[in-house]
Amino acid sequence: MGEPRARVSGASSSTDSYSTPSPSPCPSPSPAPRHHVTLLEPSHQHKKKSKKVFRVFRSVFRSFPIITPAACKIPVLPGGSLPDPHRGGSSGSRVTGTLFGYRKGRVSLSIQENPRCLPSLVVELAMQTMVLQKELSGGMVRIALETEKRADKEKIRIMDEPLWTMYCNGKKTGYGVKRDASEEDLNVMELLRPVSMGAGVLPGNSEVEGPDSEMAYMRAYFERVVGSKDSETFYMLSPEGNNGPELSIFFVRV
Repeated sequence: MGEPRARVSGASSSTDSYSTPSPSPCPSPSPAPRHHVTLLEPSHQHKKKSKKVFRVFRSVFRSFPIITPAACKIPVLPGGSLPDPHRGGSSGSRVTGTLFGYRKGRVSLSIQENPRCLPSLVVELAMQTMVLQKELSGGMVRIALETEKRADKEKIRIMDEPLWTMYCNGKKTGYGVKRDASEEDLNVMELLRPVSMGAGVLPGNSEVEGPDSEMAYMRAYFERVVGSKDSETFYMLSPEGNNGPELSIFFVRV
């Protein structure tokens, strides 16, 4: 998001206008064609149980404003320390993470097994895209997504939680909401299929955001570290010698 722009241009269409009056209205131009999705199922795809409560959470909390109250501490992870994402001998697995969103809209996080697979997780974060870009320009961003630990959640995987309280660099920003990948999400992942790491802008959906809309994205490899059944962390991996921003995303139950 903070790198030089890499613009992907889409085909444009035009219609001829005539001065001769016509008894019937001219048909409106058809919308730009969507990309055919060729993404594959992850090799360890879990069967998803369709629960109406997920849709209720999504519809309710999407309408909530982004709030920024007094500073809060990032939840302490088991062990009391934060692993070093640049250490050698990693014990985690590598996944592809993409942060994307319209500049004046909320940013979303997509986790994929690799760029050729369908997303295994999509979370809409409680932060505008341009605000996250500003935070990344500072060099270090820690996002904590926290949910309450309860007895009735014992059998629920932490990544299957529908709702999290979100903190960015210690400040509460609102709520992160898990959702199913939308058609637009899949279109973005399809466009970025050849990209393993990078940042730039994509042509947006003019029907929703207007003719001058742009969608910013940042894609990188992340190290996924499972601390326990109540904590998972994703550390962005930068190429050797790259002095880019450091980004860590924590999912915790406390």
